[in-house]
Amino acid sequence: MFNRMAGMTERLRIGGVSYLNSKPLLEDLPGLLPEAEVRLDYPSRLADDLCAGRLDVALIPSVEHFRGKNYEIVSDACVAARGPVLSVKLYTRKPWGDIRTLALDQGSRTSATLARILLAERYGVFPDLQPLPLGNTTRDTDADAILLIGDRAMFTPEEPFLGTWDLGEEWFEWTGLPFVFAMWVARPNVTNHHLEVEPALETARDRGVERLEQIARREAPLLGLSLKVTEKYLTENLHYRMESAERSGLRWFYELAVRNGLAPQGVDLVFRNLARVG
Repeated sequence: MFNRMAGMTERLRIGGVSYLNSKPLLEDLPGLLPEAEVRLDYPSRLADDLCAGRLDVALIPSVEHFRGKNYEIVSDACVAARGPVLSVKLYTRKPWGDIRTLALDQGSRTSATLARILLAERYGVFPDLQPLPLGNTTRDTDADAILLIGDRAMFTPEEPFLGTWDLGEEWFEWTGLPFVFAMWVARPNVTNHHLEVEPALETARDRGVERLEQIARREAPLLGLSLKVTEKYLTENLHYRMESAERSGLRWFYELAVRNGLAPQGVDLVFRNLARVG
């Protein structure tokens, strides 16, 4: 039980992402942590709730670790890609170097930062930003370029575009490194008295990886995706363990975010019970 004097709640509050890409990380998690409260939401909302103290542990956009909140990475379970990711797309109506306005999926944080880094580093483009509400489509904005993430990014837009980037693929071809889109983090000292959280997150991931085809069969009809696309996405496009290459990619992402004024300097990437990155 948490100590109220330490500013903690009695029940551990865990936030998981509601997108298909995170389902393998959540397999059996409520049963593995029966005394915890597990809820699902969009990654940007989870990041806000963790920052505000409404969650103790959450699967949040990796860029949120760079915001200087002294978060700790509490598991090697993550959502990463070593090439095309399929569910993070940047569409443009103009040549890449002529982009002046960029509409950002309001569910995104890490992908929004990655898109801005790629445009700045490769084309010297620093567009004005516009929000794209979660219920809106590409036709609801006149921005030069539009970022979509999550399940809706897996569907081809109704309108034609001049160009499309799969941001996982663009990052990998540019850097040769994997990209970590989301990872489990905790507020400082939150899990000191709940050490079962870390193995539970990894056990959930391991079970999910063992059941990828089962998850695909379960989720495909709910999303209106074909079973073939869903299986390929879960088994080939995504990677769920943060290994040394993923950590290197995470560090390089942080350095580029700092260089482009998108993250503060001097933030340690801290892994609980593991070495710091960098």
